[in-house]
Amino acid sequence: MPQRTDIKKVLIIGSGPIIIGQACEFDYSGTQACKALRESGYEVVLANSNPATIMTDPDVADHTYIEPLTVDSVEKIIERERPDALLPNLGGQTALNLAISLKNEGILAKYNVQLIGVDLDAIERGEDRIEFKKTMAEIGVPMAKSEPCYSIAEAEAIASKLGYPVVLRPAYTMGGTGGGIVYNVEELRDVVGRGLAASLINQVLVEECIFGWEELELEVVRDAKGQKITVCFIENVDPMGIHTGDSFCVAPMLTVPQEVQEQLQDYAYRIVDAIGVTGGTNVQFAHNREDGRIIVIEINPRTSRSSALASKATGFPIARVSTKLAAGVTLDEMPYWRDGSLEKYTPSGDYVVAKFARWAFEKFPKSKDHLGTQMKAVGEVMSIGADFKEAFQKAIRSLEIGRSGPGLDKKIEKLSLDELKPKAAYPASQRFFYLYEAFKKGLSVDEAFTLTKISKFFLSEIKLLADFELKLSQCTWMALSDELLIQAKKYGFADKYLAKLFNVPEKAVRNRRISLNCIATYCKVPVSGEDRGEYYYSTYSGKPDEVPVSDRKKVMVLGGGPNRIGQGIEFDYTCVHAALTLREAGYESVLINCNPETVSTDYDTSDKLYFEPLTVEDVLTIYEKEKPEGAIVQFGGQTPLNIAQELKDAGVTII
Repeated sequence: MPQRTDIKKVLIIGSGPIIIGQACEFDYSGTQACKALRESGYEVVLANSNPATIMTDPDVADHTYIEPLTVDSVEKIIERERPDALLPNLGGQTALNLAISLKNEGILAKYNVQLIGVDLDAIERGEDRIEFKKTMAEIGVPMAKSEPCYSIAEAEAIASKLGYPVVLRPAYTMGGTGGGIVYNVEELRDVVGRGLAASLINQVLVEECIFGWEELELEVVRDAKGQKITVCFIENVDPMGIHTGDSFCVAPMLTVPQEVQEQLQDYAYRIVDAIGVTGGTNVQFAHNREDGRIIVIEINPRTSRSSALASKATGFPIARVSTKLAAGVTLDEMPYWRDGSLEKYTPSGDYVVAKFARWAFEKFPKSKDHLGTQMKAVGEVMSIGADFKEAFQKAIRSLEIGRSGPGLDKKIEKLSLDELKPKAAYPASQRFFYLYEAFKKGLSVDEAFTLTKISKFFLSEIKLLADFELKLSQCTWMALSDELLIQAKKYGFADKYLAKLFNVPEKAVRNRRISLNCIATYCKVPVSGEDRGEYYYSTYSGKPDEVPVSDRKKVMVLGGGPNRIGQGIEFDYTCVHAALTLREAGYESVLINCNPETVSTDYDTSDKLYFEPLTVEDVLTIYEKEKPEGAIVQFGGQTPLNIAQELKDAGVTII
């Protein structure tokens, strides 16, 4: 990689403590950045305050400072280390806001530190609601009707002009902090007060309500020459009104017409050129299916949670590429194994990715289980399947909430259709499970669309599963045909779920389907970039198995699953070290995890990565394929410990 001669030492600012809206995805991106810079010959200085991260390991950067992320603290690091450049757009909102303060207080100029990856004018154009609106008007990209305010009185006047409900979006915050939808002046006064306090510049945007439109995201990468590629097209299954961090979403877009996707890309490219970001940018749009209107909602001029998801969904290492672009390389100088160089990249793949958020409402019994514009997720899972139905079912059983599928919840099954309808209409953590049961009790797709504004395609797919379960439930286990059992597996129904449905042991389901040669095959997700890498997902769709097995000694490591309160990034840290240590000891490391935000699900952490749920069925199938010396279960927290005994009983050697 060509190296900028004016830069030899780079300071990277981390994201600080894990908070809702800013989690281990920034440990992932920061670690990638350190690796990319050091591989390219730069000396790396890292400042972060979080001890649970891979990023703060002593061998990730050349010099690591575990210090408070404050102006005074970082100035002392700059004074001591004298970096040539600061890279702030891989550490979330914490790093961006700190970079702004360092610039405004003259510290970057005092020590002659360049800002790379994004300039502060770009941050202002992307984060300041007034500047963003002005920029969008100049480049002809439509926005929702809105006006910024700096006081409660201003907000009241704007809201009365726009008409209630209105959406409140504070500037320079993460995860919708301080914002929300309000339906009257009393709610507005309360939320605006919080939003002004949360905003770095005491600014809140008051915006017309466009709830019910579909929400769409593009992950775009731009280089210093202005060359741009779209890494991933993400379709939120939940309509506008729910923060993207809480939304159930899929990639690629499954229901959005090609001409709409092309228009979104055109707008996104105009935006990243106008904002001037070098590297990755997440652009969020709303689309009205009825009249075709498209508006931009906001952009993240930095890597984000969506960037981590887009990276793992496509095999494109956004943080690593963004870092190299920030250091002066351009897309045409970066090799791409599929087609020459990266400026020719286009998303590809014959699979569907689903992301489900993980909440912690059960930890706070007095909290309101409601999803709105302020993010409440504490983690998320990603699943990969041959189609939506398979990915949907795998995502649910990855969540570790006591479910192996969308139904068979006794409390929900007791509810009548009239009781289920309002619960299906209300955006909350259990919404899709109420919707599934409502379909079983006769709800039509048209009525479900009226209640939820979820695309009829997704509603039809979920209803198909509900109808198929009803068909299964009319049989006894002994009378169930082999054809129906095989079809159930193709639709993504888990062994454990079928065992519960038919009141038989899970082992009985497993043995019967194996006797029918109904066994998962594994397909590759190839990594797009300089390093050829890949990772794997299972399917019962009938695709041929693409994953060879070596004759090397190997050990399996079970990951920690989704982040939640009590089980977080520290278990990613330990699993990563387990995988690396096994490789150093001469073993092939085989890692299983389903969390897209983590370093453990990076393509080069282990020798083989299976992006799969951590259930007995999924782990056992991989174990029987790979035939390792055994499995390590103590580094993934409670997740693998909970299934360790069942795995042992099924023949797994627990190391």
